[in-house]
Amino acid sequence: QVQLVESGGGLVQPGGSLRLSCVVSGFTFSASDMSWYRQTPGKERELVAEIINTGLYTTYADSVKGRFTISRDNAKSTLYLQMNSLKPEDTGVYYCNSDWTVSYTWGKGTQVTVSS
Repeated sequence: QVQLVESGGGLVQPGGSLRLSCVVSGFTFSASDMSWYRQTPGKERELVAEIINTGLYTTYADSVKGRFTISRDNAKSTLYLQMNSLKPEDTGVYYCNSDWTVSYTWGKGTQVTVSS
């Protein structure tokens, strides 16, 4: 069974930083492109960042470009999102997923709240 376990969220002040982690199982992580998404109630899920299976190429939403960094450790089957210079509009539930599983399975996500 596929499992996607996000962690690392919390409450931070504007300008602060968080590092999110996503530990996956049930599929071959090293062969899978991975993405981070975020969702706020009443809004569609937003694609935040993507990383290819090797980790050699990444893309970002314009809203986070220059502030967030997606990375991965294939040996640990773990995806990361380093979030710096956080803004209140970054608030939301953050989810990870893969190209293989995005149509079927989602984790519980991790809540990120940016507020003073």
